Amino acid sequence: MAGELYGDGARALQDEFDARRLADALQTFTVHEALTDDDIDLIRAQSTVWVSTVDADGWPDVSYKGGDVGFVEVANPTEIRIPSYDGNGMWRTLGNVIDTGRVALLFIDTDRPWRMRVQGTATVSTEPADVERHIGAEAVVIVTVTRAFPNCGRYIHRDGEISKFAPRIDHDPPIPDWKRMDALRPVLPQRDQSALDRLDPSSDGSDGSSPG
Repeated sequence: MAGELYGDGARALQDEFDARRLADALQTFTVHEALTDDDIDLIRAQSTVWVSTVDADGWPDVSYKGGDVGFVEVANPTEIRIPSYDGNGMWRTLGNVIDTGRVALLFIDTDRPWRMRVQGTATVSTEPADVERHIGAEAVVIVTVTRAFPNCGRYIHRDGEISKFAPRIDHDPPIPDWKRMDALRPVLPQRDQSALDRLDPSSDGSDGSSPG
């Protein structure tokens, strides 16, 4: 069972930036306890995943894992299996999993672009029955999903180009389409609502994009 999505620090910043309404709406609309069909399709199409762990002293770590397309196995909507290949011998990521059992995964689809976060508990298996399911694996991280939620990929850079949403000198980033959605526009921070009113007060913004 995952803990609260928002701690005291997040709540304080949400209030400072008038984002609590939006944060609550996103929790309602996007957070789920098992992988959806879209989540599974995204995972199976990827050749990379970022794995975050916590060591025995409470320090976080993050590691890039790569393989062939589909190397991360979705056994079922609440179980993900990540093979571990030959590495530098440190075994930090898997060692942290053994020590604390907590993981967070980040999948990034640069084509859409799109992101998905998965949180869960995990174990490490070196049993032949588990390892032999993955070509070239030395061990397997078996993740039990406790929470998953998507994020739009507006800040993902593509094809060597910086995202148009990234702030920089002499560039005014556009408002992302998801902020025009009927379900979310009323809960946006006031600054976003005012900006949208100036641009297109009659727009319903239902392009199907999702927040991030």
